[in-house]
Amino acid sequence: MNTMELYQKWLANADADTRKELLTIADDENEIYDRFYRNLAFGTGGMRDLIGAGTNRLNCYTVRKATLGFARYLKKMFGEGAVSRGVVIAHDNRRMSREFCMEAAGVLAAEGIHAFIFDALRPTPELSFAVREQGAVGGIMITASHNPPEYNGYKVYDEQGCQLVPHLSDILIDIISEIDDPLSVRSLTQDEAGELISVLPRELDEKYYQAVMGIRLRPDVDTAGLSVVYSPQHGTGNVPVREVLARCGYNVIPVLEQCTVDPNFAATKNPNPETREAYELCLALAKKQGADIAITTDPDCDRLGVAVKTGKEYTLITGNQSGAILLEYIFSTRKEQGTLPVDAVMCNTIVTSTLGDRICEKYGVRVEKTLTGFKFIGDKIHTYETEKNATYVFGYEESYGCLIADFARDKDGVQASLMLCEAAAYYKAQGKTLCDVLADLYAEHGFYLDAQTNVVHKGAAGVAKIAALLEALRRDPPRAIGDVTVVAVEDYLSETMRRAGFPASNVLRYLLSDGSFVAVRPSGTEPKCKYYYCVTGKTESEAAVKHAALRAVFER
Repeated sequence: MNTMELYQKWLANADADTRKELLTIADDENEIYDRFYRNLAFGTGGMRDLIGAGTNRLNCYTVRKATLGFARYLKKMFGEGAVSRGVVIAHDNRRMSREFCMEAAGVLAAEGIHAFIFDALRPTPELSFAVREQGAVGGIMITASHNPPEYNGYKVYDEQGCQLVPHLSDILIDIISEIDDPLSVRSLTQDEAGELISVLPRELDEKYYQAVMGIRLRPDVDTAGLSVVYSPQHGTGNVPVREVLARCGYNVIPVLEQCTVDPNFAATKNPNPETREAYELCLALAKKQGADIAITTDPDCDRLGVAVKTGKEYTLITGNQSGAILLEYIFSTRKEQGTLPVDAVMCNTIVTSTLGDRICEKYGVRVEKTLTGFKFIGDKIHTYETEKNATYVFGYEESYGCLIADFARDKDGVQASLMLCEAAAYYKAQGKTLCDVLADLYAEHGFYLDAQTNVVHKGAAGVAKIAALLEALRRDPPRAIGDVTVVAVEDYLSETMRRAGFPASNVLRYLLSDGSFVAVRPSGTEPKCKYYYCVTGKTESEAAVKHAALRAVFER
């Protein structure tokens, strides 16, 4: 069918609310085309897009289609075990999140698979934990993370509580693609499903809290002496982060305006901890209270952002920087306590700053690189666990996400909040801020300027534009930037990188003669082309000059 025929089919067969929405675009051919020119892509990171009617939007029908595909995938992989073990579903605070959760549960129930749901919103890491705790065969998380309010998303998890890695998600994608008509997928109501949809007990929350509190390395540190401002950005971190920090004795001052469960994110300009706008209310309250640090988690609470009091002002630190600080704190403490394993391994991604690698070298910890996406780190953890060839001690991405203990298999903003506060309290007792610790790391290892540029290209034209950008860089790669030469190009679609153990991925990484690197990749969940820069220099100003030169070449 062409786009107009699909539009007419939906107009005739969808529910009343969907038909009403579609009638509002009846005279807009461009909008009809954009909503129906393709099926919403289910990629290696699941689905994430605008909420709305159409095959290229997130709605109850595209959620039903994806869930039917997941149900068939689970039956193919696990047989009757899929039915008996069931699937855990969680959701965040976004528009339609609860509705999509119930739609997914209803489709699983229609397929005879038990769906375990929570009574309300829960963070992504608790979904991962719950899959493992329940012995479920998989999980579904309804979230669009830090995206604007008009977005939502859908992620799937394996029995380890890890998002599906490519060789598994490829099977799922093929199965989903075989489902022609999302309008025909059946979803049972909770009453119709009966015992096939059940609400998880609150005791599961307590088990998760206890597991998080178990990561502490210095439980006797002066927690009451550290003043912490916290914002959950209207999302899922509000209860677990505040509960865990309070139990551990921290003086937590919440940004109350951002503690409401609000799908419109009314009190924040941007719920993404990677942006300065996310910290406006945090910093205003921190200055008023004289807090030592201000922290914020994104709406599904898998990422943590932090601002540190430096004099009368506050300095925002990046995910690369907070990861490096945590590495230094955890490894130095465990070495002092004699608990750093001889076979310790730290995992991070090919776009994460190499400052962390230098810290690992100092403490004799092996570094393993993965593609972007925490599922690859989660998969590494499973390998270490089954093959018993290494002991996982930390994993992180530049995008403000990390995992300290592996009882979850996705990045965990609750764990990160607790460990970051512990580090801040410990260093405060020594007369240092987290920024002082970072300065010490730069003095020891050299300055690292880590930055990212996101260039947005929306719609069908944007997809083609991003593909052309990557192709141009493959066809005509930079050879030198000033007096710094490109010593190697890693193309993760090449056979060379596959032989090195990396799944095929549309990523280019340029290694420079001074130890810097640049990586370019299209986002797997958003209409963006992403440029990652790790720039080394003797000083911050020297690194800034190099960064500007690199941007001029790569973002051409």
